[in-house]
Amino acid sequence: MDTELIDRLAQPGTTKIVFLIMDGLGGLPTPGGRDTELETARTPNLDALARDGVCGLLDPVGPGITPGSGPAHFALFGYDPVKNNIGRGILEGAGIDYPMTEKDLLIRVNFATVDRDGLVTDRRAGRIDNDTNRRVCRKLQEGIRLQSNVPFFFEPVKEHRALLVLRDEHLRDDIEETDPQKTGKRPLPPRATMAEAKGTEAVLMELVKEAGRVLADEEKANMILLRGYAKYRKFPSLTERFKLNPLAIASYPMYRGIARLLGMTVHPPTETVTAEFEALRAAYDRHDFFFVHIKPTDSRGEDGNFDAKVKVIEEVDALFPHILDLQPDVLVVTGDHSTPAALSGHSWHPVPVVLAAKTCRPDRVERFGEQDCILGGLGHLPMVNLMALALAHAGRLEKFGA
Repeated sequence: MDTELIDRLAQPGTTKIVFLIMDGLGGLPTPGGRDTELETARTPNLDALARDGVCGLLDPVGPGITPGSGPAHFALFGYDPVKNNIGRGILEGAGIDYPMTEKDLLIRVNFATVDRDGLVTDRRAGRIDNDTNRRVCRKLQEGIRLQSNVPFFFEPVKEHRALLVLRDEHLRDDIEETDPQKTGKRPLPPRATMAEAKGTEAVLMELVKEAGRVLADEEKANMILLRGYAKYRKFPSLTERFKLNPLAIASYPMYRGIARLLGMTVHPPTETVTAEFEALRAAYDRHDFFFVHIKPTDSRGEDGNFDAKVKVIEEVDALFPHILDLQPDVLVVTGDHSTPAALSGHSWHPVPVVLAAKTCRPDRVERFGEQDCILGGLGHLPMVNLMALALAHAGRLEKFGA
């Protein structure tokens, strides 16, 4: 779809749209099983919504392509995920409201654990707590000495995640990530992918070596893995494109960062699903588009914990009447991508979606799950088209042509 066409057709209005995004919602059955995490969960409220609305499956980027959280969320909000792909570093920076400049190279850091042979034993350093994260960031900031004299800044994000900012206008983001993506392997070197980035490669090589020295006495967070290199750039907002007054309710900094980059008002952090739904209710009169992000579905999938992911979905379903009571004009429930516990990570599998509005054409879906949604009236479509459908059902798109 031509996303610029939707921009031209969008018009102001008073209707309300709610996007409830359960991160990593899509899944796979356990070996020998048939039902995914969503299909295993007891979800009477979501099943009722599926019967009243229209369902389908979404490809975040394209068939067979495993998406990162950044491009998947851009697609959710109607931004071409390929043309607008950016490194995760800028999302982390925006997520903690870091004062970014055009000179900055922003890098997402994973603290990791390596053994005496330098092999990664835990890519997330046991999900260290936030206090440890802050202490380790201070330790790196005070202990690293770079001969290149490039200014650098370590900023805590959450748990095992941090932000590294290098401030020099000559730096490039054409660098290979150092996360090997598997345990039992050494961190990869930060190699330049083009000649112009060789200078940046040298700075990062030195910085990673220094980080290993400084963190050598740490029990868990004794190495850094670099991911998502990005130079700062500006994006058109949801207000500019779709005439919306949006609010984001999300606990994890990266998703708050995506919201900030796209011009959303960002609600103060909340720690529970209940608190997120209460925040939605409290702010409902002041906005017309709401992005409510549920992180634990993704976290439990990445942990490989099928049963725990099922419990998160059931918790959301039990609290779902808090959203239904608001009676939004358009209610969308989906995920940004699939994170099957069977794979302990993101996957290419399409994501189930239900859209409920008075203008929905009924389909025959009786249950919110992957096997049912494939038979739904929305069919199997690119995720980037979802925003246009939501706007149309909200009466926010003008007719095209005579």
